Amino acid sequence: MVEKGALYVCPTPIGNLADITLRVLDILKQVDFIAAEDTRHSRKLLAHYDIKTPLISYHEHNERQRTAEIIERLKKGQSGALISDAGMPGISDPGSVLIRHCIENGIKIDVLPGPNAALTALVLSGMPADAFLFLGFLPVKKKERHRTLTEIAKLPYTKILYEAPHRLIQTLQDILEIVGDTEAAVARELTKIHQTVHRGLISELLAEFEQNPVKGECCLLLAPAKLPEQVSKGQAEDWLQELEKLEAEGVTGKEALKLVAQKYGVGKNAVYQAKLAKSKDKT
Repeated sequence: MVEKGALYVCPTPIGNLADITLRVLDILKQVDFIAAEDTRHSRKLLAHYDIKTPLISYHEHNERQRTAEIIERLKKGQSGALISDAGMPGISDPGSVLIRHCIENGIKIDVLPGPNAALTALVLSGMPADAFLFLGFLPVKKKERHRTLTEIAKLPYTKILYEAPHRLIQTLQDILEIVGDTEAAVARELTKIHQTVHRGLISELLAEFEQNPVKGECCLLLAPAKLPEQVSKGQAEDWLQELEKLEAEGVTGKEALKLVAQKYGVGKNAVYQAKLAKSKDKT
C-alpha cells in the first residue's frame, strides 16, 4: 500500500520493457498521479502494463513550476510517483530538485531499486568497479569540457560518461588529446537485442566509430589512471620506438611527444632529449 502524501521515485526500463520490478508496477497503479519526463513516451510503458494512473509532465523546462505544484499536492495528502524516460530519476534526468524540496518540506520519499544504464555498463565493461566516478554528460562548451577532462585525467577510478551519438567522435578526440590513449569501453543499446560493448584504446575506438557511426545514446567508460608507482617508465629506447610508431601513424611531433610522456609517466623534455641524442648519434 502507498502512503498518503508520499513521493515514490520509480526507475523504469532502459530498453527492455520486461526490466521493471513488480513493486514499481504496484506503486504506479496505486499512486494518485505520476510525474513523467515525457508523458508521450511513458504512456507506452503504462499502456503495456495496463496502468491508468493520471500523468503530468515533469521535465527540465517546467521543473520549477511543476515542483511547486507537486509539493502542494503531496502536502494535501495525495501520493505521487516520479519516473523518467529510462532508468533512475535524478541520474542525468530531472528529479533531484523535487527530491530536495520534498526533504525541505518534510515529505516522505521512497526510492525503489531498478534499472540504471551507468551501473549496467560498468559491470558489462569489465573495468574495475570497486571505485568509480559517474560524470553524466560532459559540458557542451569546449573550454568547460576540456577543463573537466583535465580534472579527471589522473584519477585512479573508472570514469563513466553518457554521450549522444552525434557527439561521440568529438568526445573521443577530446579524451585522446587531454587524457591520452587510455583503455576505454563504449556500451550501447543496453538491454536491447542489439546490445554491444566496444572495448579498446581510445584511438582504436575512434577508428572504429569513424568507419561505423553509432546510433542511440552511449555509455563511455574510461579505465582508471595508473598511479605513479604503477607506470612503467621504460627506457629511452622504449620511448623512441613508441615515438616512431606514432609519427608513422601521422601524429604530429609535438602531440607524439606528449602521448609518449603520458604513457611512460615521464616529462616531455626527457623524451625530446632522448630524441635529440639519437639524432646526434646518427650524424
